[in-house]
Amino acid sequence: MLKFYFNLSPNPMKVALFLEEAGLPYEAIPVDARAGQQFAPDYLAMNPNGKVPTIDDDGATVFDSNAILLYLAEKTGRFLPPTDPKHRAELLSWLMFVATGIGPFSGQAVHFKHFAPEPVPYAHARYQYEAERHYAILDARLGSRSYIVGEAYSIVDMAVWGWARMVPFILGDEAWGKFPNLKRLFDEISARPAAAAVEAFRVKHNPVFKPAMDDEARAHMFKHLKVA
Repeated sequence: MLKFYFNLSPNPMKVALFLEEAGLPYEAIPVDARAGQQFAPDYLAMNPNGKVPTIDDDGATVFDSNAILLYLAEKTGRFLPPTDPKHRAELLSWLMFVATGIGPFSGQAVHFKHFAPEPVPYAHARYQYEAERHYAILDARLGSRSYIVGEAYSIVDMAVWGWARMVPFILGDEAWGKFPNLKRLFDEISARPAAAAVEAFRVKHNPVFKPAMDDEARAHMFKHLKVA
C-alpha cells in the first residue's frame, strides 16, 4: 500500500486531495515538523530535503508535492489534460509556476507576517507583494476559463487549491476580494466530496501534531536561528 508521509500544511494537503479524488488506498504517516521528525535519519533517507510530503509507492519514493501529483496522475491516468504537446506544455508550465512561485512566495509571506522573531519590514513588504502578484496571475488566467489547464479539473487546480486555502492567512482577511476568479475555482473544488474528505482528514489528525510554535518548534523549523 502507498505510504503518505504528511503534516497538515498546504503541500501535503494537495497530495491528500489527489489521493481522495482518485480513491487510492494509502497509509497516512504523520511527520511532525515542530517536533523535528522530518530530520530523523530514516525519513531523510527518503527525502534528503527534510520536508513533507513524501510518498513510498511500493518502493518508488517521490518527494515534493508537485512531483508527487505528476507521478500519481501519470501512474493512474487521472486528472491530466489532453496529451497533445500544447496541453502538456501548459501543464508543466503552470505546475512549475505553483512549485516555484505560489508555494515559495506564499511560504515566505507567512513566515514574515506571522512567525519571524522580530519585524522585518522590507522582507514582509517584498513577500506580501510577490505572493499577491502570483495569485493575481492565477486570477487573470481564470478570468477566461474554468480551469487552469485544459477544459477539465486537473492536478494543477489541486496544486493551486492546496495554497489557495490559506489566502486569508497569507495576505489578510480581505484578500479574497482581489481574486474573484480564483475564489470561484477554490469554492468549486472545496465543494467536492474529496475536499470534504481532506478536511475530515485534517480534523482527525490535528491532535497528533505539536500545537505550539515554541522555542523547541522554532529550533527545528528555523535552524538559522540561535534559539536558547
